[in-house]
Amino acid sequence: MEIDRAGLAEFLRRRRGSLQPDDVGLPRGQRRRTSGLRREEVAALCHMSTDYYARLERERGPHPSEQMIASIAQGLHLSLDERDHLFRLAGHHPPARGADSEHVSPGLLRIFDRLHDTPAEIVTELGETLRQTPLGIALSGDLTAYSGPARSLGYRWFTDPASRQLYAPSEHAFLARMFVSGLRAVFTARGRGSRAAQYVDLLLAESAEFRQLWQEHEVGLRPNETKRFVHPEVGALELTCQTLLDPEQSHLLLVYTAIPGSESYEKLRLLSVLGPQVLG
Repeated sequence: MEIDRAGLAEFLRRRRGSLQPDDVGLPRGQRRRTSGLRREEVAALCHMSTDYYARLERERGPHPSEQMIASIAQGLHLSLDERDHLFRLAGHHPPARGADSEHVSPGLLRIFDRLHDTPAEIVTELGETLRQTPLGIALSGDLTAYSGPARSLGYRWFTDPASRQLYAPSEHAFLARMFVSGLRAVFTARGRGSRAAQYVDLLLAESAEFRQLWQEHEVGLRPNETKRFVHPEVGALELTCQTLLDPEQSHLLLVYTAIPGSESYEKLRLLSVLGPQVLG
């Protein structure tokens, strides 16, 4: 496929002009002259330089890679149809939809963008973290920094003992069973050629604990609503986890809250002051 530079530039300009800072979780600020987002705001959302993005809008610059186009699609909060259109304009075949897609829907992002003062994350059905709020990073560290199978919390649980330190020891046995049960459900639904199957094969080879639990064929375990954490800076936390599912992409928005007036509530307020760097 060939890149349509004029079509790509026009689509980017139109889409940028249709968005307001509030739509993407940015402060409006003062003295705005542009009707939509500024180029530098879009560039920051897309994790690229302003110059690179500006050249695309001006029909210049190198042929953007699939990774760059995926980042732009996510930064501009595009729907799946808009994302696929953007890929074709850039001369690429659109990526897969469904459970293997890491493109977060704009509806889920709009909710996520408003959770500035709350620990929250967007994860795949395999426990791979795609987005975290700043307070989410302060609570559990930057979980988006992992690569390969280690992106999955369930995989890390059985291969990296440090991954368990954030959770109360009384919860470990149940969480291990729950991760195995959840992986079995995804494996059964997605089949042998799936990423879930890859994780099963790796864990069977690498973890005796996983092999023992896998042989139990336990299914249907659900996460407890109350999560008990042991944070290295603020200590024990009891948080309620609410979950919102995007069924088309199989993505989950997890939002953690504490009972107002409780000790955990005050500790969350302290974490918000300490900021994401505490577990950096």
